[in-house]
Amino acid sequence: MGYSDTTTATTITSKSSRSVSPSSPSSPPTPPPPAVVVSPCAACKILRRRCAEKCVLAPYFPPNDPIKFTTAHRVFGASNIIKFLQELPESQRADAVSSMVYEANARLRDPVYGSAGAICQLQKQVSDLQAQLAKTQAELVNMQCQQANLMALICMEMAQSPQASSPQQQSFDNNFINSSSQLAAFQANLNLLDESHPWDHPALWT
Repeated sequence: MGYSDTTTATTITSKSSRSVSPSSPSSPPTPPPPAVVVSPCAACKILRRRCAEKCVLAPYFPPNDPIKFTTAHRVFGASNIIKFLQELPESQRADAVSSMVYEANARLRDPVYGSAGAICQLQKQVSDLQAQLAKTQAELVNMQCQQANLMALICMEMAQSPQASSPQQQSFDNNFINSSSQLAAFQANLNLLDESHPWDHPALWT
């Protein structure tokens, strides 16, 4: 009786082990995860070196924008760029890279003055525009004065004529008063504009 029970238990155990075998067609093996390929930054790709995990150039020279590093590298050199970035805190490195790229582009266009030449050209344009504005304002004031003088002469002639009290003479008087008021207001605004823009003085642009 004991021998038959032992045989039956052995048969059940062998069947259950065959049903959960890993070679069973109902449970195929899991494939391994694909390997992650990390592209080197534009700087390391151009320099033909291995891009380290904590490369100081990688955050600022992405692989899809190689011209950015090429321009800065031609003017400053890779060693100087790395030295500049290592001496700065991370919060200022992005602005430093932008400044270096801007200066490099300016140096390629103007090897002598670089960005200083561009600033001088912009300052000259501002000075020319300020001179044109001052000339236009002077011409406008001159036209206002001529208009006021003309109205004064017309009023004097109307006062000497026998129809001094006519409605036409009163209309000329009102126009003269309005023109004088407008001229005074314009001159006041012009003086206020000159006081509120002290940088218009030519000495500040030398």
